[in-house]
Amino acid sequence: MSAYELRKSALVKAATGEKREIEYPRKADGKARYPSEIYGENVFTLKTMAKALPKPIFSSFLKQRRGRQNLDKTTADSIAHAVRVWAMDRGTTHYTHWFQPQTGTTAEKHDAFLSLLSSFTPGGEEVTAIDQFSGSQLLQSEPDASSFPSGGMRTTFEARGYTIWDTSSSMFVQSGPNGTSILYIPSVFISYNGDALDEKTGLLRSNEVLSRAASDLVNLLEPEAHVSHVYTTLGTEQEFFLVDRTMYALRPDLKLTGRTLVGQLPPRHQQLEDHYFGRIPTRVMRAISELELECLKLGIPIKTRHNEVAPAQFEVAPIFEEASVAVDHNLLTMDVLHKVAHRHNLRVLYHEKPFKGVNGSGKHCNWALSTDRGENLLDPTVRPETNFRFVIFLLAVLRALQEHAPLLRVAISSSSNEHRLGAQEAPPAIISAFLGDQLNEVLNAIEENRPIKNFSVPQFQTIKVGGTVLDVKVAALPHITRDLTDRNRTSPFAFTGNKFEFRAVGSKQSPSFPVTVLNCAVTSAINEIVGELRTQMGSKSSPSEEDKLAVIRKYIKLTRDVRFEGDNYSAEWVEEAARRGLPNIKSAPEAFTYLIKDKHMNMLTTDTGIFSQGELMSRYHILNERYAKDIIIEAETLKTIVGQQILPAAFEYRKTLAESAAALKVVGVEAEPEVRILNELTPQVVTLQNRYESLAKAVAKLIDEESEDSNKHAQAAYDNVAPVIAAVR
Repeated sequence: MSAYELRKSALVKAATGEKREIEYPRKADGKARYPSEIYGENVFTLKTMAKALPKPIFSSFLKQRRGRQNLDKTTADSIAHAVRVWAMDRGTTHYTHWFQPQTGTTAEKHDAFLSLLSSFTPGGEEVTAIDQFSGSQLLQSEPDASSFPSGGMRTTFEARGYTIWDTSSSMFVQSGPNGTSILYIPSVFISYNGDALDEKTGLLRSNEVLSRAASDLVNLLEPEAHVSHVYTTLGTEQEFFLVDRTMYALRPDLKLTGRTLVGQLPPRHQQLEDHYFGRIPTRVMRAISELELECLKLGIPIKTRHNEVAPAQFEVAPIFEEASVAVDHNLLTMDVLHKVAHRHNLRVLYHEKPFKGVNGSGKHCNWALSTDRGENLLDPTVRPETNFRFVIFLLAVLRALQEHAPLLRVAISSSSNEHRLGAQEAPPAIISAFLGDQLNEVLNAIEENRPIKNFSVPQFQTIKVGGTVLDVKVAALPHITRDLTDRNRTSPFAFTGNKFEFRAVGSKQSPSFPVTVLNCAVTSAINEIVGELRTQMGSKSSPSEEDKLAVIRKYIKLTRDVRFEGDNYSAEWVEEAARRGLPNIKSAPEAFTYLIKDKHMNMLTTDTGIFSQGELMSRYHILNERYAKDIIIEAETLKTIVGQQILPAAFEYRKTLAESAAALKVVGVEAEPEVRILNELTPQVVTLQNRYESLAKAVAKLIDEESEDSNKHAQAAYDNVAPVIAAVR
């Protein structure tokens, strides 16, 4: 069957084929179950654990979870038994330690609960089958560390690695084959020597150091607060494309690289601006609805679903959670969506730019800090100008951006995200912060020691403390409240009411490393500000209002250059950012070098202790190696498509035109149309063939000249191969 016939068959099947329908869960009386009743039913929550364990055992586990004691064998065995019984009652036959290697996705190895007991009698061996799961099996497993990216930390003859249960993230079951289920144990992944080989270990470490630093700052500012823990909260807006799976299978470039390497836009795409928030197509709605049901059972609080800007592009977004749990849930959502899409004969595309000419996809990370009393430290409240705690934490984040913006650029850098950053659809490579007019006015007024300007416009709105009320001048419509800040979708790091939105993160990547880097940079800034406050207050037990204002004014002045309220896409901003001394890091290989520059390396290793130097160098090599490999895969794929499909088709077309023209001339008919097309086509074919040959030479040279200097190799891919890929296209 030809490609045309396959495409036609796929379109017919999509329009007329059987549609997948699932039954929404119902109660015994036939009424639909509420989402809150379904939420977390496949999760071994603390509440479930408490019911299954003796009180002393559960109390011991809670102490371990809070870091107050180690998990003893009795407690581990008791939890393992309880979770096995709970899981097997749900059809579970296997368990897996679920972890996040530095591949951008998750990994798992399934082991059965089935075990055999052997005894030997005079008549021979007797074998008894039992179901067993011990505390030691719960606590750790042993994957092959040399088979995952390690940046040189592990070799084939140093294969031992460990996955260790992350007790801060609940275990859960997912459906397996043939009506069975699998128990998932969220875990970290370390080497035989204890080095982090995954994304999660650094995130957990950064959450802890940020909690300590933020708690110290809150208790210094407000001694009566007695805050013992500050949580990093995160909400990830996941964008993606959904395309027909049969059509996807016809595109080797999509299958191998995640994006189309050839092709052109249809006459109508996103130019009418009618897809964003439009009606979700029926087939897609079925798939997303099934995704939401699966996520409900897994305790993932999906809140929002909608069309995105580009055709076939969509978004789902959850309610905020503690950061490490939010990351687990984001990666799990991506995995579940992949499976659900398959059931609906769809394919989900997470690549940041799968189609040239329309918007790409991001993963907006909404980040905030919350105390153990439930207070959001980034909530401006109704009078931010007198809420010094808020202002100081706001300035700590700005100071983090000012000092370590290149690290945030590293955290979002990949060959795929480069197609999206700065492309008039996503934040540019220059890292700056947007606060909005009112918060900027608050900072400026404090610095200049003057009253705050009134933002009301009497003929259209009336002022209220901390915001405004909008009157839309239609009697039947109620007045609505207006937020303190507008939204600036061109900003890579925007304050959006009571949180910062890190918009530059790519849709395909794990949020772990970007959030880890942000946590570390903010921790360093908080520690610096605490030092300034202690110096300013001298021998006093706590800082006075004047002490706080002195430090606030200093950091307002220090961080002014990183604040920008305008259009981040404009050429004027590039020039202005250069005048301000803000780095404009234009490529991923260039960005990677900042990871090992002394200033940033010291912050991540010595100052915060999140990574060892070996772990950081490992990550540096992995990032560079992955970039070069991605470019090589794209180049080889494009070379195959052009050499085996496009050029042969062009040659065949030229032959058909030439034979047609010759036949027409034989019978005395004018062949000018055929000759004209042939004359126009021939130079294009020659150009394509020349560029194809250049691509073949460039990628062969890149492979042959692989350097021990991984960044040099990545830079060569960027300089010498990526431009040729674009030229061939």
